[in-house]
Amino acid sequence: MNARKIVVVGGGAAGFFTAINAAENCKAKGIAADVSILELSGSTLKKVKISGGGRCNVTHNLFEPRAFCERYPRGAKELLSAFQRFQAKDTVEWFTKRGVPLVAEEDGRMFPNTNTSETIIQCFLDSAKAAGVQLQLNHKVESVRRQQDKLLVEVKNGEPIVADAVMIATGSSAPGYELAKNLGHTITELAPSLFSFKVEDPLLTDLSGLSFENAEVKLLIAGEKPFTESGPLLITHWGVSGPAVLKISAWAAREMLHSGYKAELKVNWMGMKRLDDVLLLIKRIRSEAVKSLIHNIYPEQLAKRFWVKVLAKAGVPEDKRWGDVSNKELQHIAEILFSSEFKVLGKNRYKDEFVECGGVSLKEIDFKTMQSKICPGLYFAGEVLDIDGITGGFNFQNAWTGAWIAAQHMARD
Repeated sequence: MNARKIVVVGGGAAGFFTAINAAENCKAKGIAADVSILELSGSTLKKVKISGGGRCNVTHNLFEPRAFCERYPRGAKELLSAFQRFQAKDTVEWFTKRGVPLVAEEDGRMFPNTNTSETIIQCFLDSAKAAGVQLQLNHKVESVRRQQDKLLVEVKNGEPIVADAVMIATGSSAPGYELAKNLGHTITELAPSLFSFKVEDPLLTDLSGLSFENAEVKLLIAGEKPFTESGPLLITHWGVSGPAVLKISAWAAREMLHSGYKAELKVNWMGMKRLDDVLLLIKRIRSEAVKSLIHNIYPEQLAKRFWVKVLAKAGVPEDKRWGDVSNKELQHIAEILFSSEFKVLGKNRYKDEFVECGGVSLKEIDFKTMQSKICPGLYFAGEVLDIDGITGGFNFQNAWTGAWIAAQHMARD
């Protein structure tokens, strides 16, 4: 009896998860299977390696599928049923069974307990080997096409492969989109997601590396509804970044593309809900530090070097005593802290952890199986689809879920 031939195109997160689960499922069902990963480059799992600053943000400890879906600017509706079959809790169990406990941080992001992505990579390599998955590097897939009831995978400088099932898990790479298009699929408008903002302003000068734990940001793009997010914000040498900015860039990915990455950004540095709350805090400091110099006493959430910049912007001499600060000056300080306005001049990709908005149209995918509605035997998972989440482990969870569902269906007799 011929073994069932399963080909996974792409050696990234979704590709490995598909191959491992498909091979294990076939074995559990007593189905002879030949599962292989074809990777274009000479290395695998590159995004897994660099994710979370080299720690690998595997998923998020939000175990309610409907709430989890709210973290996806695109794909939320389609993922709801998928997450009811395999969600973040299942991901945690999957890795735990393989000796890799995941630990949640205060913000909900989950990492391997070793705090290094190498643990996840080794887990995948070991699991793939144990399941009999063949890993083939430097294998460029030039085309995939139907051949009777099979799929013919043509590889550059190699023999064509006749497959029963093919998974395209190529992330946001152009070759993957091209394979999908040639098979009749629609590629939706592509745009960068998860990027930081280029901003030039005296308030930010020489403050690179300074972070604010509870900032709120509002993005105003001409002709569009405002976008608002909150969370940690980081000043960089080119402008602003951090989770709050990366999240808002995901929600506004296509709108920012259309605007040429020009917009207005309002930053609430304190994260307080009302201007009056900020003013009340500043007034309380004044009443308690009447004789102190204003540059020495300031809100504990702020760094001194930022506070001095705020004073300069407000036109308040830093050697002034708190008792001599007028109500008008207090008002001006509070307004800067509550809503500083900046012109966004462009974008900056977030290291190599970029995510692409856009991909294979979700209308053309059966989310019960992750199989193409256009080409039987063809499957998709991960970022090659028009699905993207905010920062925090959501993009990896999309990869794990889609790959797991596809692997159940691919491993059938």
